Amino acid sequence: MDKIIPFTIKDLAKITNHRSGEIKFGEKMLTIPKDADPTDFLKKCEAKYVLFGIPEDIGIRANYGRPGAASAWDSAIKSIANIQHNRFCKGSQLVVLGQLDVSELMKNVESLDFNDIDDRSKLSQLVDKIDKDVSHIIFNLVKLGKTPIVIGGGHNNSYGNIKGTALAKGKPINAINFDAHSDFRILEGRHSGNGFSYAYEEGFLKKYFIFGLHENYTSKSVLDIIKKIEDRVRYTTYDSISIRREKEFDQEMAHALEFVNDDFFGIEIDLDAIPNIACSAMTMSGFSVEQLRQFISFFGKNKNASYLHICEGAPDLGEENNNHLIGKLIGYLITDFIKSNTIPPIQIPNSVIKML
Repeated sequence: MDKIIPFTIKDLAKITNHRSGEIKFGEKMLTIPKDADPTDFLKKCEAKYVLFGIPEDIGIRANYGRPGAASAWDSAIKSIANIQHNRFCKGSQLVVLGQLDVSELMKNVESLDFNDIDDRSKLSQLVDKIDKDVSHIIFNLVKLGKTPIVIGGGHNNSYGNIKGTALAKGKPINAINFDAHSDFRILEGRHSGNGFSYAYEEGFLKKYFIFGLHENYTSKSVLDIIKKIEDRVRYTTYDSISIRREKEFDQEMAHALEFVNDDFFGIEIDLDAIPNIACSAMTMSGFSVEQLRQFISFFGKNKNASYLHICEGAPDLGEENNNHLIGKLIGYLITDFIKSNTIPPIQIPNSVIKML
């Protein structure tokens, strides 16, 4: 894990707003001590979740998208550090690993034009490099029995998450993707729109469910491909649930879980599925934040949930006075994921059940 810029206890102290009578996540989250071996520390550490950032938007640029997602990690970690540590969710359940060092790669893209064919090829090559690093890091974390929580970055990083987890588990895994887009585009060089199709083609992704696909932004060719392999790739559309009301949100979550739950699966969250969230492909129509939180809580409590990836949020593209809100949203999603495994279900007395 030599490509990681470690997040230190001093880094946490700088971004934690201390207040008398309160305990913040930043005071309780774990970091790897300076002189400790990361693998040994994580092996002995009781905390289940490991937080890891990928501050890049190279895959988005390679997919003709608007850059800006590289800023999500910095915004998110500042918000997470200032969440209240209490009986509902404890900061000590989380190890902050740090961020992938993509500084040189990000410098390389400044002079590249994604409209130029040669430059676009160079962007894809840079994404390939990120893929290798991400898959290596995820492999090591999962092999140690940890559950990675990954903050992107572009959705290109789904490939590394899936590959790394599959290699650690010794077999292909499944994935559930809360997204307005399929990201199952043709194999034309790596970018943010084909992470799942590459993982599928290379044998790391067994079954894939796209939750909330927007009908207006899914090509006929992608729909035709999915139809041919519907035993392994399925979807439900946002339009069928929230516009035409042909299906119900909760029932569709149950159907999706039934599809992916026969094996380990990753939870992929693309923030472009939520209206008015600053990202590369911003939308005015989509599921609510509350529905997204319910989605993460529903899938996160399953024993086969192997990682959480939140991507495409771009604080740099948001309002200047409110660019902290994406980080705050990511903080909510992460704690929902952790709580889904730690807060025991409410036991309803038999006397009450009989009355229902």
